[in-house]
Amino acid sequence: MSIAAGLLQAQTARFEQVDPLLPAAAAPPEGDVLTAALADGERVAGVVARGRYETGTAPTLWSARDVVELHPLVGASGGAGMDALLRELRRMLDRGAPGADSSCVVTWPSRDVEASEPLLAHGFAPLSTLAVRVTAAEPEPAGDLAVRLATSRDLAVALELELAELAYSAMVGAAIDRPNARRIKRAGLTRHLEQGDPVWLGERDGVVVGLAHGRLVDAGPGAPAGARLRAGCWGYVNCVSVRPDARGTGVGRRLMAVAHRELARLGATSTFLYYNPPNPLASVFWPRQGYRPLWTIWEVRPAGALR
Repeated sequence: MSIAAGLLQAQTARFEQVDPLLPAAAAPPEGDVLTAALADGERVAGVVARGRYETGTAPTLWSARDVVELHPLVGASGGAGMDALLRELRRMLDRGAPGADSSCVVTWPSRDVEASEPLLAHGFAPLSTLAVRVTAAEPEPAGDLAVRLATSRDLAVALELELAELAYSAMVGAAIDRPNARRIKRAGLTRHLEQGDPVWLGERDGVVVGLAHGRLVDAGPGAPAGARLRAGCWGYVNCVSVRPDARGTGVGRRLMAVAHRELARLGATSTFLYYNPPNPLASVFWPRQGYRPLWTIWEVRPAGALR
């Protein structure tokens, strides 16, 4: 068995102990290989994948343009292995780090607290979380909010809600409110509506006060989502936004009750989403809806700020 295969096997065993909802550790993508030796002689490895998002593309609204992503293979070594790899990554960046619009990224199981210490020590911040909900749909709360599916005629009002969510998230998480955000968001929302992804609008007295939309995601073998989720059909909650003057009145809760019911009707057995732990609204709201962290996306911006 190769060193990489042995590390991957040991990492899968560790993941099973850390969190039973995690899938098996995924093999890293192609990239630059890092290796490091621990004090006891054990070796760990990792792959550094570099990506660049072009101006005007959707990922630039939630990511730096130049991304240096470390995919660790630390086996069962926990925090010690993570620390050793991050030191090697710092040495690699000393030979040439990307510019200001860049980031270093490590996605790691949220419940592996041993890894948190070295990530924090090297300057990473937990900007995003992939959270999952595996509980059954709950009864919809009573109230005066009417929920309906959006159509192409609702594009303008839905777009304003999405842009409001982006502006808020940019202050408290990984999102970036770029100058071309309106055009990017409009194109994405138009595509979702045209391909039939459910977009729900909440109305009170005929006025749209909130939005939620999602879609079904396959996490089967070989599917991209399979690296982060157990195999199955998942509902993905892509965006939830409530007008500031309607927050705290049950709009988000009612929208999500409808979304959970409808995604389950379409075949989803569980749901997932991303939220920002520094967001004082999202970090309270989503646990109350039954979501809990599965993966944490740790970032350093710019990449050269890695310690």
